[in-house]
Amino acid sequence: MQYMPVVVDAEYLSGYKIKLTFDNGEKRIADCWKWLNGEVFEPLKDQQYFQKFFVDGWSISWPNGADIAPETLYEEGEVV
Repeated sequence: MQYMPVVVDAEYLSGYKIKLTFDNGEKRIADCWKWLNGEVFEPLKDQQYFQKFFVDGWSISWPNGADIAPETLYEEGEVV
């Protein structure tokens, strides 16, 4: 992958879907449910906790330290 994506904005939609804006201006919708495997992601299965995500300067993260790589969000996100 030539382009290294950086998340600059994120908006909660519904369920486990987040609308992401990348530094190249592209927008994608990521359904994060498929990535919520493993101990660090367990708290995120609670939708109220899931909604506590924030843009951390390069991707999205949660208060417990969980994050999803921006290239994963970009490559697997649905183009808006």
